[in-house]
Amino acid sequence: MRAGGQSNANDMKGRDTVEITGIFTAIIIGLVIGVLGRLVLPGRQSIALWLTMLIGVVAALLGTFVAGAFNVADTGGVDWLELLFQIGFAALGVALVAPIASRSSVD
Repeated sequence: MRAGGQSNANDMKGRDTVEITGIFTAIIIGLVIGVLGRLVLPGRQSIALWLTMLIGVVAALLGTFVAGAFNVADTGGVDWLELLFQIGFAALGVALVAPIASRSSVD
């Protein structure tokens, strides 16, 4: 923003790019987190890829929030504890949703 409360068009352009990039990043990370959540569970989970991705995105957001609450979200290197929280939430989400999804696909 400029002095006097006026915004510059270039200021808004950068914000839109970040938001769109953030959405794509959340989807990609959500897919990876969802798949990792499925891998840590024993047995086969018969749920759709889009549901795995949705669970992964929610798990990534919850894991980031919990890691921030414990002050372990921003470390100097790889945020291993944040990643563990995210994978744990994804595994929990897949474990809760898989029986419901497989039951509805059998009907």
